This record gives sequence, C-alpha cells and structure tokens, in this order.
Amino acid sequence: MSFTATVKDEVSKLEIFETEMISELSSIVQNSYYGDEIRIITENNAVARLIYSLFKDLFNVYPRVSVKRGYNYNKNMLYTLEVKSKTDEILKTLGIVGKIPENFIYADEDLLMAYLKGLFLMKASVNDPKTSRYHLEFNLDSLEYAEFIQKCLNHFGLNSKVLHREHRFVVYIKEAEKISDFLRIIGATKAVLYYEDIRIYRDHKNMTNRLNNCEQANVDKIIVTANEQVKDIELLKKMDVYDLLNDKEKEVAFYRVKYPDASLLELSQIISMETGNKITKSGVYHRLNKIKDLALKVKKKSES
Repeated sequence: MSFTATVKDEVSKLEIFETEMISELSSIVQNSYYGDEIRIITENNAVARLIYSLFKDLFNVYPRVSVKRGYNYNKNMLYTLEVKSKTDEILKTLGIVGKIPENFIYADEDLLMAYLKGLFLMKASVNDPKTSRYHLEFNLDSLEYAEFIQKCLNHFGLNSKVLHREHRFVVYIKEAEKISDFLRIIGATKAVLYYEDIRIYRDHKNMTNRLNNCEQANVDKIIVTANEQVKDIELLKKMDVYDLLNDKEKEVAFYRVKYPDASLLELSQIISMETGNKITKSGVYHRLNKIKDLALKVKKKSES
C-alpha cells in the first residue's frame, strides 16, 4: 500500500461531528456532480465506505456502488458511488453552488480542516518521506478552485503554490515541515509520527554527510597548506638562506617537514611534547608565516 493510501485509510476512519461531516462531504462532492447525478470514483476501499456512510447518515441516501478493475498500470480496483435522488437538496446542504463552496462550509478552522481532509481523500497524493523528495499535491480542475484551495492551505501557513499542468491545476507543498503540519491538520496522527521519524532520520543523515564533507574539506585544506609550507622551507634551503631564520622558526620548520600531514594544533602539541618548549597553535602559525614571507622575498628576488 502506498503512503498516500495509508494516510487516506487512516483519516477516513476518524470520527467527526455532523457539521464537519457536511464540510468534508462538500469537498468530496465538489466537481463530482453531473446534472441530476452525483458520481464519485475512488481507488480506496476505506474512502468509498466513508463516502457511503456520509450520504447515509446525513441524507438517508444509499449510493449505488459498483466495483471494477481500473485501466491504470497498477490496475487497482475502482469504486464508483452514484447518487441520483435528492441531489438538489444535497448540493444545497453542502453549499455547492459553483466552483467555490459557500462560506458556511469553511466558516471556522474546524470546518476548514474537515473540508481539506475531504479534498485530500479525493484529490491529493503525498510522497513517502523515504523517497528522495518531499511533495504533497492536489490535482484540481480549475484555476479558480485551485487558488481557493491555496488560500485555504495558506490560512494555516503551509506556503502552498499553484502550478498549471496540461489541462489541470496543481496546488502543491514541498517543505517537509509544512507537509507534516498538513497531515496533523487532517488528523493523520500515525502518518505524522511515521513522517517525522523518517524526516528526522533523513535530516540527521544529511547533517552527518555535510559534516563529513566539511571535515574532509578541512583535511584537504590542511594538506594543501602544509605542502606549500614544506615547499617554502625546501626553497629556503635550496637558495641557501635557511640560516636567516631564527632558532624558533627553524624548530617549527624542522617539525613541519617531519610531520607534513599534521594540523597546526597537532604540530603545536608535537613540538611542545618532544622539545619541552610549550608553543601554541597561534605561535606555530606566526612562525610559519615568517617562513612564508621570507620564501616570497626569495622568489621575487630570483624572478627579478
């Protein structure tokens, strides 16, 4: 079962108040009525059972249900629910008068959350957080309705965007934390816990990789710098000006050549331990800079 199907299965079994049922069914029926008929198609058995119960409990109407195998590559079962009686009463009660529902359907946050829950059941998909990207989207029929849904989502600070894709309009969310917030809004508690566990694991893994990359970059930088320092020392010896260095600088030069892969901190610790003359990392850096300055002067003089 896909992650989307798992979430839909969970939220379709939640108990809600009657007023919220109306908001939820409103978003389910929106764009699913054709003249005097309401026809709803879903691949999810739990969602089909929920829709059936909503019509029965709210309107004492029993939808006709048919099941057949789909033609998509998964060949999932398709559940079709048809309602041909009381359609005018149903649409009026559900606030469906056009492409945008009437205000009373989403008048407060609880009703709005119920509306978004119903819409998710019919029109949305969400990537499993184990995949390479975070993505939640609603596949909608019109720009007007897409912009309405975007506004509803962004009421909760979800930073959703609208995209025109062929003959459809997609409202999508890409930020992991925002997707988790949405799952929380529609009451998918188990899905939120799973999502957060995977997200935290991935974030921790990515952080570890970044730290390892950063550490490797630092090691590479240390090696490059140390090699340059060794070359400077060899140049001074070759040009017979090594004796222009004082004893402390010669001491650091000796240990730099002896330990070419050591960092400045490691070099300071080695010198302090082997000679008994305590020197700090800053002291090593200062003396190596003196060596570098002398090497630059030698190079300039040889080039002139």
